[in-house]
Amino acid sequence: MSLPPHDALTSRRRRVVFFGMTVIGDDGLARPTWAATDPLLRDYYDTEWGMPVRDERGMFERLSLEAFQSGLSWATILRKRPAFRSAFHDFDPDTVAAYDAGDVARLMADAGIVRNLRKVEATIANARATVALRDEGGLVDLVWSFQPDTTPAPTSYAEVPSTSAESKALAKALRTKGFVFVGPTTMFALMEAVGIVDTHLLGSHRRGSSGVWP
Repeated sequence: MSLPPHDALTSRRRRVVFFGMTVIGDDGLARPTWAATDPLLRDYYDTEWGMPVRDERGMFERLSLEAFQSGLSWATILRKRPAFRSAFHDFDPDTVAAYDAGDVARLMADAGIVRNLRKVEATIANARATVALRDEGGLVDLVWSFQPDTTPAPTSYAEVPSTSAESKALAKALRTKGFVFVGPTTMFALMEAVGIVDTHLLGSHRRGSSGVWP
């Protein structure tokens, strides 16, 4: 999942101290501003964002949610994730690949998810592409094959890139395999979310936590 928007820090419940572009909370740990106050975002940041994903279902889910996030805040998608998982059968690629017009109608009537026809149809198309890709090593191996030699070392949001040469190449490779809604920005966000690059700010307590990068 991608770096959420830089929400304004307003909280009457928590005392925070600014340290550069990170925020030190009452627990003494430094986090970026977007993860400093909202409990849901904070838990996601502390336990999931940037950790390696190396299973097909997990990668397909994150690829799908990144597409659904386009034009929306990550907080919106995260709050709807339980409904997404229920609606898309826990993002099992084989099940989603078999969806038909009835399933599309069902999904478009589900108020718990983002009801965008293009994104719904893209998820189904990407499930079919994921299944087909197994003959060539699979989705996980393809995505991880674009891991760069180095990772960014940002000290502020201004230093966090939104694309890279690798995310552009990954987007192109996926499109040749039948994937859609996989632009370079979305793919860079995916690479951040699944640990392929580490864009935790240098002042954050999560920097280097993935074990992929020293």
